Amino acid sequence: MSRVTGGERAGLLAAVAGFALFSLGDTVTKSMAGAWSPLAVAALRFSIGALFLGTVLALREGKAAFRPENPLLQAARGGALSLATLCFFSALFIMPLATAISIAFMAPAFTALLSGPLLGEKVRPLTWVAIVIAFSGGMVILQPNVLTLGWAALLPLGTALGMSLLVITNRAAAGQGSMLSMQFFVALGAVVGLVPASMLGHLSGVEMLQIGGPDWTVVARCMFVAVTGTVGHALIYYGTTHAGAATVAPATYVQLITASVLGWLVFDNLPDLATITGAAIIVAAGLILWWDGRQLASTRER
Repeated sequence: MSRVTGGERAGLLAAVAGFALFSLGDTVTKSMAGAWSPLAVAALRFSIGALFLGTVLALREGKAAFRPENPLLQAARGGALSLATLCFFSALFIMPLATAISIAFMAPAFTALLSGPLLGEKVRPLTWVAIVIAFSGGMVILQPNVLTLGWAALLPLGTALGMSLLVITNRAAAGQGSMLSMQFFVALGAVVGLVPASMLGHLSGVEMLQIGGPDWTVVARCMFVAVTGTVGHALIYYGTTHAGAATVAPATYVQLITASVLGWLVFDNLPDLATITGAAIIVAAGLILWWDGRQLASTRER
């Protein structure tokens, strides 16, 4: 039985802190519901992030780092992040925090399902079982929310799809630049998609999507979300490099636990039975996918 080293323990704790920061940022995002358009909030958040990352990238790696090896692939990464963010921020504005995040955790199932046709990977039998379980959990959460919110309740599914496409395009782009440049390109790509989307939302006439001049507190909160998101990604990257992806992967569910607690403390939103049951099923499916992935990696090593 292998012992956990100090470096692995530090990496795991860093990853846990990173996922918790994501939930903190999501809570602040939800606090802006009714104060500004969710599409504009998303566009401003990533504009701030891209400006910060671009400045650091220029100072550390120079002009050459701004020339991507595969521009179309980087555009696809940005488009996937745009889809995930648009759907997620909109969902946060209309539904409880834990509910939106629980459904979004179906992303690993979408990734497993799409990795076959998009990456040519063989989908293993146990993976199919996990996919069915995950979608069953999603349906448990969605059914009462669709009855209450209508088709808008499906927005977190768009988040899960966007995140799965981001994971797949990240795999395809592996090795095409430094971690910092990859973060910058995806943030810039998201801005390119989110700014026009926020403008179209304003022109649609829908009251919730009207932009106008934001209060200074909205700008400050967007800056806070950008900082927590950037620091969270850095902590998870550190955790992955020091503890290994397989060790860090289950820590992602800290985000769901933290979101549930913060949703209760800040918004007085206790998860209902459907959300708790569906989330448990989705988490079980995710753990099956994680275990199956470890078995496959172990087989390949042998």
